[in-house]
Amino acid sequence: MDIAAPAEGDARGAAATLSEKLARGDLMAAACPSRDVLKHLTSRWGVLVLIALRPGTERFSDLRRKIGGVSERMLAQTLQLLEADGMVARKAYKIVPPHVEYTLTPLGQEAATKVQELADWIEISLPRIAKHWDTRRDRTRIAQL
Repeated sequence: MDIAAPAEGDARGAAATLSEKLARGDLMAAACPSRDVLKHLTSRWGVLVLIALRPGTERFSDLRRKIGGVSERMLAQTLQLLEADGMVARKAYKIVPPHVEYTLTPLGQEAATKVQELADWIEISLPRIAKHWDTRRDRTRIAQL
């Protein structure tokens, strides 16, 4: 099998321009917009919102109850960011009292699946991770003496 080298200026090659890198996404480039998406998806509340919406549509108040510790303001802000990134769809009903529902878009479902995999790995690995916490805390205490 013959693999051709990327053409000069090819976005896959080392000589790719900044605009070419940004067009395809280059997480390591300081100006890459994918960093903002990563920040929104992996924020403290972004991860939990994606996981909470995986089973289906939720009202704002139900989401807030489902995600322990999130303030109304932070939940609203997180939902707005995820909606702006195309991960969450918001549907407002013109009734009294106001009724708003949130659901994952197909793009959001895809992202939520990946985030859920990471969250599952963290929960499974927590005992091994926690051992490092204890070791680090012990070393910090000794260093402070």
